[in-house]
Amino acid sequence: MARTESSGESAGAGPVLAEAVMHLHLPASAATAVVVENRLCTKGPKATGFVRHVVLDVSNSKLPGNFIAGQSFGVLPPGETTLGQPHKLRLYSISSASFGEGGNPNHLATTVKRLLDEHHETKKLFVGVASNYLCDLSPGDTVRVTGPSGKRFVLPADPSAHDYVFVATGTGIAPFRGMLHELLSHPTRRAHGSKVALVMGVPYAPDLLYHDELMALAASHPEFLYVPVLSRQAQVDGSSLGPMYVDARLSSHPGLQEILRAPRTLVYVCGIAGMELGVLRSLATSLPDEAAAQYVFVDATAGSPGTWTRAMVHKAVKPTRRVFLEVY
Repeated sequence: MARTESSGESAGAGPVLAEAVMHLHLPASAATAVVVENRLCTKGPKATGFVRHVVLDVSNSKLPGNFIAGQSFGVLPPGETTLGQPHKLRLYSISSASFGEGGNPNHLATTVKRLLDEHHETKKLFVGVASNYLCDLSPGDTVRVTGPSGKRFVLPADPSAHDYVFVATGTGIAPFRGMLHELLSHPTRRAHGSKVALVMGVPYAPDLLYHDELMALAASHPEFLYVPVLSRQAQVDGSSLGPMYVDARLSSHPGLQEILRAPRTLVYVCGIAGMELGVLRSLATSLPDEAAAQYVFVDATAGSPGTWTRAMVHKAVKPTRRVFLEVY
């Protein structure tokens, strides 16, 4: 298990990241985008949620050529709150590469899940303001957008200098879809010689997002390893494994373990809050100490991994600068 003293030492040198332009459009100077496409992106009709792939034409803005994979953009939903105030900005991950959705630099994509829930006190149904607004849009409709935002959860300036393990749950796949197209297909920044793996966690097989697209990418790019992981049913990868979470698959998949042991590997984690603890625990316990130290510093006061809690992350259990976390 990776370990360091309780001296508060730095998490080590990380990669030089791609330069990210930010805040070209603020709420006061929001641009108008036009919906080009809006489709379901789950694997089957029996998915437990409604997740849509939304493509926007942002040609009438400063965004074309100025966003990169891993960034987000803002949406200003119309209407007002119950207090009569305009709805606040909501951020959505960009799910297309820097050269644009489908190679069109004017097109930007995102991945949106409908929010339908019941208030725990009133028992009344409520819906997400921005998510349902986006999911209801049709081609030709307009959207007020801002951004881009974010400079930490992006790829390195030299993509070919590293190998990559992406770990996603649910709509956490969004930034990785853009990164995958960046690494595998970019006309000038393709990561030649790099190994790339995606671990995609969902409850059931119909919930898998972009599954056919990812299978096609894996078939045409031998350097890409796609590992779907199901937490509520047996796995669909030809193994005899039962339900598991992404951290367990990190520990048990030989191909993933091979990439994680390489000294040039970076790990990106995006999805539901709480998953980061299991991923860090897996990295610290499933790898030889030298490899684990690339990803996790463990304070001498942390105790055994089985006793770690989320409150310890970034304190007694510290991801190094080779690990990128974005959870919500």
